[in-house]
Amino acid sequence: FEIEGDGFLRFMVRNIVGTLVDVGLAKSTPKDFKRILLSKDRNLAGATAPPQGLYLMQVNY
Repeated sequence: FEIEGDGFLRFMVRNIVGTLVDVGLAKSTPKDFKRILLSKDRNLAGATAPPQGLYLMQVNY
C-alpha cells in the first residue's frame, strides 16, 4: 500500500504501518485503526514497524 501526505512526523509512517499490522493480525479492528488515527495519540498505536521493506517512492514539490 502507499501512504501519501504533505508532511510526516518522525517515525509516523512506521507507526501507521505497525498499527496496520496489528489490524492484519486481528489484534485490533479497522474501526480501532480509525479511532487511533483520529485520536492523534501515539500511545494508542501499535509497535513501530522496522524500516526494512519501507521506502520512499516519490517527492513532489
